[in-house]
Amino acid sequence: MTARPTNSFPPGCISLSDPQRTWCDVGMMDPIVAESFDPFSQGPSTYLGNLDVEVGFASVKKVTDQPFDQDVLADAFIKNFENQIFAPGQRLLMDWKNIPMMFMVKTVQLVDLSMEKSSAAAPTVSSPSARGILTRHTPITFYKDAKSPIKLKGSAKRPAANSIIAPDFKFEDMGIGGLDKEFSSIFRRAFASRIFPPGLIEKLGIQHVKGILLFGPPGTGKTLIARQIGKMLNSREPKVINGPEVLNKYVGQSEENIRKLFADAEKEYKEKGDESGLHIIIFDELDAVCKQRGSGAGGGTGVGDSVVNQLLSKLDGVDQLNNILLIGMTNRMDMIDDALLRPGRLEVHMEISLPDEDGRAQILKIHTSKMLANNVMDHDVNVAELAHLTKNFSGAEIGGLVKSASSFAFNRHVKVGTVAGVSDDIENMKVNRADFFNALDEVKAAFGVSEEELETAMAAGILHYSPYIENILKDGRLFVDLVKNSATTSLLSVLLHGPPGSGKTALSAKIAKDSNFPFIKLVSAENMVGFSEMAKIQYLNKVFTDAYKSPQNIVVVDNIERIIEWVPIGPRFSNPVLQALMVLLTKQPPAVSYLFIPGFNAC
Repeated sequence: MTARPTNSFPPGCISLSDPQRTWCDVGMMDPIVAESFDPFSQGPSTYLGNLDVEVGFASVKKVTDQPFDQDVLADAFIKNFENQIFAPGQRLLMDWKNIPMMFMVKTVQLVDLSMEKSSAAAPTVSSPSARGILTRHTPITFYKDAKSPIKLKGSAKRPAANSIIAPDFKFEDMGIGGLDKEFSSIFRRAFASRIFPPGLIEKLGIQHVKGILLFGPPGTGKTLIARQIGKMLNSREPKVINGPEVLNKYVGQSEENIRKLFADAEKEYKEKGDESGLHIIIFDELDAVCKQRGSGAGGGTGVGDSVVNQLLSKLDGVDQLNNILLIGMTNRMDMIDDALLRPGRLEVHMEISLPDEDGRAQILKIHTSKMLANNVMDHDVNVAELAHLTKNFSGAEIGGLVKSASSFAFNRHVKVGTVAGVSDDIENMKVNRADFFNALDEVKAAFGVSEEELETAMAAGILHYSPYIENILKDGRLFVDLVKNSATTSLLSVLLHGPPGSGKTALSAKIAKDSNFPFIKLVSAENMVGFSEMAKIQYLNKVFTDAYKSPQNIVVVDNIERIIEWVPIGPRFSNPVLQALMVLLTKQPPAVSYLFIPGFNAC
């Protein structure tokens, strides 16, 4: 500790305050031996590069509700204790505007001021043997004493001490390809405000984002993004929970599971306020428990509604928490309760869609990086070529493609007559271009081209028995070029009609296949055998929803009269299915999508 001479105190004597006696474990009548300490005897690192201090009121009688500005408090602290020596665990008193305040040093950072090396490289230590001299340039970070009602305002000059971003973090280390834009948006909305000084954020009068919803088709990387976010964090690992795990058969237990997720964040926020660390909760399959209230989720018991209400209160209730980030993931955004999607809750909605060609190339490089590094991938494998051939492949399907190609390579080195032995040249095994092409025949995209259905429709080929046939194909190519190249035509519908067996389905399949569009779907009555009216509507809606996920698509609706159940006598047709088709055929697709729809009718 540091002693300061006082005129009213006898020379050669030392008096200890009550906090100092507590720290040194010295009683009122205990004899002690004091000796001078040379701070320069412990090496060149004798000055404090950083100081973490816990602060609270020293007296329960003299307190104030006014928050203390950390920057002003740091200036007063340095003015009182400049050039004094501090060590972790040290306690000291300071009077601030007639309010006694208690300080306890938590950690220190020792630096050598004669070196040009940045103090950030020096370790932060909490050992009582680490001692350093306080200078007027030492950054001081104050933490609230958990037992004290003191309030602290965040510093407007220094970032939060509990920085959430690891200093050595790199995006390429996350193993996520094709999602650079999405992840940059997530970082901007959810994390950027948290690395700036808390005082600056307070001046702006804004709150941090508390929730992000990742939605999109299966296998596009939603769960991977959420899981890899832990790598960019400095310390605390995120809590990961699957939606169905929340539900419990006992009354009130499902709501209790929600409260447990936020318990640690609530406790720390009460103790440290805005200096609390960030608590990330990753909620996979969110639609399993957060369905629209009143929909009967939870088996009619009301459990589903209670779980949603509990989650709403924790995210943006009366006792607001500013140290949480909920990341929800779902394939069905339409099923989630609307109250969860408003600002202040899951306010950032990020669609994780199918990767483009550049994104697929990135994903392929990630999945084949070890093959390339270990020289087990043949030189004839062209990643750019594979990226071009894998239209509408998701990240998971590309991973399956690489696994399938590897299995073909394994199969070449299996001993003849056995499935358990391997050949002697196994060390020379390489995955080549032919393996990937074989895998392309085996692994198909869920949102790709219905090649088998198109080939079935053209089983007999195209017979040019009339000039009209070539004219129809020519007009079809013109329509395809119009949709492909036009900046204004986002929706084009074409009707082919004629007597049964005249080749309408074959001609449409030919036009669709020759377009080379990434998404082609053939819808026919055969796909809906046994479907009710509602099931037909849901099927048609899913086909068009899937089509919107691709930048260019063709939906072929075959035998419309059979789909709407048209008959010449009696009940003429199914009106609900007809109305659904009319809506879907006229609905404008998203700005990035183009929809070309040949419709068919028999005369």
